[in-house]
Amino acid sequence: MTVEQIVAEARQLPREQKGELFDWLLAESFAQPDPEIDAAWRVETRRRIEEIQSGKVQGIPGEQVMGELRKIVGL
Repeated sequence: MTVEQIVAEARQLPREQKGELFDWLLAESFAQPDPEIDAAWRVETRRRIEEIQSGKVQGIPGEQVMGELRKIVGL
């Protein structure tokens, strides 16, 4: 089957099944992590931890961050 044929058949599905198909395809797409992205995040995470531990950067309390987000979204 071609992608176009699959899409044509998927359009025939009831809304609920389209959602299930979408969820399945999305999960499948991200099931295998990209090694380059994982490596980049490890480097970034270590850098951030080192900055906090050295005192170069001070963390922001989670409650404060959530309060600011609530203001932004109007909650």
